[in-house]
Amino acid sequence: MTHHNIAQRVQDLRTTFDNGQTRDLDWRKTQLSALERMMRDNEAAIAEALKSDLGKPYGEACTAEIDLVVKEAVHARKSLHRWAKPQRTGTPLAILPGQSFVEPTPYGVTLIIGAWNYPFQLVLAPLVGAIAAGNCAIIKPSELAPHSSALLKQLVERYLDPNAYAVIEGESDVAAALLEQHFDLIFYTGGERVGRIVMEAAAKHLTPVILELGGQNACIVDETADLAVAARRIVWGRFLNAGQICVAPDHVYVAASVEARLLEELKNAVTAMFGADPKQSPDYGRIVNPRHAARLQALLSGGRAITGGQVDVDNCYVAPTILTEVAADAPVLREEIFGPILPVLPYHTLEAPLTSINARSPALALYAFTRNKKTADRIIAATRSGSVTINDTVIFMANPNLPFGGVGASGMGSYHGHYSFTAFSHQRAVLKRGFALDAAIRYPPFTKQKLSMLRRVT
Repeated sequence: MTHHNIAQRVQDLRTTFDNGQTRDLDWRKTQLSALERMMRDNEAAIAEALKSDLGKPYGEACTAEIDLVVKEAVHARKSLHRWAKPQRTGTPLAILPGQSFVEPTPYGVTLIIGAWNYPFQLVLAPLVGAIAAGNCAIIKPSELAPHSSALLKQLVERYLDPNAYAVIEGESDVAAALLEQHFDLIFYTGGERVGRIVMEAAAKHLTPVILELGGQNACIVDETADLAVAARRIVWGRFLNAGQICVAPDHVYVAASVEARLLEELKNAVTAMFGADPKQSPDYGRIVNPRHAARLQALLSGGRAITGGQVDVDNCYVAPTILTEVAADAPVLREEIFGPILPVLPYHTLEAPLTSINARSPALALYAFTRNKKTADRIIAATRSGSVTINDTVIFMANPNLPFGGVGASGMGSYHGHYSFTAFSHQRAVLKRGFALDAAIRYPPFTKQKLSMLRRVT
């Protein structure tokens, strides 16, 4: 799509928004219902596209992509009238009689830029918020998931109002052209490097941004934890989508006294979930492309694999791998892994992992396994992260009552459930007054006595 066509498409959506069409609550609910139908009617096609792009297992396609979007849309549709209702607030004595409200209002024309690891969820879950809040939206899916991108464009154009919602495909030049346009809000999911580019482009128009980035998500396992349960939950969270998930645990700090036992339980959990040869498992995915597979292969040299370690770059396969004996300066500890590799690091006092965690930029997620409430509270109080989960991994994403978002280098702003609605809404202050009691005390000229009285009442 040419720069001119992109500019024209943005203008078309702005015309729709200016006409007031998206402000009608019943119209918004109709669009949310259409989005629900879109996902349900096309489950098989969506799963097939995800299989083609990422080797994504059918179960993961259903739960993490289709079902999550449907539940977000249903929740928003059922809650919309309550969310959109202006909230009455108090009014100070000095400006009575009057009524004060906070009214959620739409921003206008928004841009949603998605990532390739969850090519449906990461654009459609934000879209739920955009629709519910009354915005128009352009979706830019990732070109690294081409089958999903093409299907997404086809389905959105078929099910949603094309005057209000559009999908624009293309590579980085298209994304750059989109970022030159004046949007009223930009929602970006991806890496920190591109996040900076998005924020810089938005600054030219003073456009607010929501950035969902990433980071190194630590996991602490202390000596009181149920090691078998912890291992299953860690393995499940780490190897979802072949590790290509921004909230997966990146590395595990384990109390040295239980390290050997945890390593054994981790190995057992990998075998129980994916079999002796995960390459043959229908429940284990693939890396998005050979370049990323080769990147992950290079990280394996940072430690000793106690399970996994096999790589087939041409076929985008990296086995679920547990690493031990990892050097402190190993590259696998210096960057977000974004793949199926899990370094395990022993510690002797809790201060050691806390110091390491706080030496890094705040991550998107933090995990800890412990039966000790004081330990859990200490970990929460002593660290910064977008979220923290005690005795599980990733599953917090399934709770629509919790905000999902980062802090610092892992992002800004949050969404899911009601937080999606507020993310795409301006909280507008509204004061309504009549003409009665127009006190002269507020107007000049001011005497000393008059000013003193005015300061007391205001």
